[in-house]
Amino acid sequence: MTSDLSTAGTIAATRATTLPNGLTVLTREMHGAPIATFWVWYRVGARNEVPGITGISHWVEHMMFKGTPKRAAGEIFRGVNKNGGTLNGFTWLDYTAYYETLPADRLDLAIDIEADRMVNARFDEAEVASERTVIISEKQGGENYPTTHLREATAAAAFRIHPYRQGVIGYLSDLQAITRDDLYRHYRTFYAPNNAIVVAVGDFDGDDLLGRIEGAFGPLPGGGDVPAVRPVEPPQEGERRVIVRRPGPLPHFLLAYHVPAVDSPDAFPLLVLDTILSGAGAMGMTGGGASLGRASRLYRALVDTELASGASSNFPLTRDPYLFSVSVALRQGVGLDEVERVVFEQIDRLRHDPVGEEEFARALKGIRAQFAYASEGVTNVAYWLGSLETIHTHGLYDRFMDRLAAVGPEDVQRVARQYLTPENRTVGHFVPSDERGTGEAA
Repeated sequence: MTSDLSTAGTIAATRATTLPNGLTVLTREMHGAPIATFWVWYRVGARNEVPGITGISHWVEHMMFKGTPKRAAGEIFRGVNKNGGTLNGFTWLDYTAYYETLPADRLDLAIDIEADRMVNARFDEAEVASERTVIISEKQGGENYPTTHLREATAAAAFRIHPYRQGVIGYLSDLQAITRDDLYRHYRTFYAPNNAIVVAVGDFDGDDLLGRIEGAFGPLPGGGDVPAVRPVEPPQEGERRVIVRRPGPLPHFLLAYHVPAVDSPDAFPLLVLDTILSGAGAMGMTGGGASLGRASRLYRALVDTELASGASSNFPLTRDPYLFSVSVALRQGVGLDEVERVVFEQIDRLRHDPVGEEEFARALKGIRAQFAYASEGVTNVAYWLGSLETIHTHGLYDRFMDRLAAVGPEDVQRVARQYLTPENRTVGHFVPSDERGTGEAA
């Protein structure tokens, strides 16, 4: 089954094909340079984990570079680098992804690598033990940043039952206890064509490439039923607060509101609201344009006034309802209560006062600029197509500008009133302590 999606002004249509074994294949021709990128996305991440095996999706990602009967550990990196390419993998709440970007005439190497490790990853006991040390060190390294603890505590308070509360890296006790059999079982459950999306973008003939993809992936067994994620977070019915006291340099403030998923009509108004609060941030996988936040409300209210060294908001696109957050790094001598008051004032402004035409137009312009930066190059385009397909539909990429243009100032005020309410918020304070664990909230 094949369908084409084309939009005026795009470089080429995105061609969507579903193979008999359930594999979704997205191809998009871009002939500006003799380069192509090849991705495989799996619909598995932190949302698919339960207590006892938190962090297992990220650990499996690491193991996918540790060899198959056909390739020794490290050979994937060496082979791609030898052929002038780059590669990586990453895990998030909703997905795990792997990619290779290569000269277009070397793309068969990427196809062979990904088809091979989709079903043949080895999970050697010695490699599992070695990687346990690496991942625990990665977790402990992140914990050197006080804001890591604050983010984890705030998410855990905001979500009572949904697995988004657990984060990607996992709990230390789980990382210490997960076995080789746990990892392999997770791999065999979620790594199969019926739970995967192939994305290829670049300088190739679409018909020819699709035939090569079918030849490599078509014979693979489709896979069994993927366990459903059943927990649905109930509405929050009152403000929640957390205080984290640990050694650290300065206080930090974090605020989180429950907001809808990417498939909601309110997603794009929330994206504009985010930009009005903290400016248009980079949207691409590799960063993209610089942050455009110096004229934003949070910057003017907190950074220009020297209450904070940094202030930002964040609205990630997710498969299930997630969080709209505000994060503030306080300056020396500034109290958390003062910063909290200023942030709430800015939230109340959005709820009670319509956004002016000039400010609204500036926000739209910033988002358009960042989206353009984030669409440069085959790797970024493939990232957008694959990430959107895993959480909703790749078609949103080509409809992005139309969806954005449909947002008006009244929509921004409406979503602010609906979601940014006191009863829907979780407030987090990081309070520095000395090594004895003492500390007082400001």
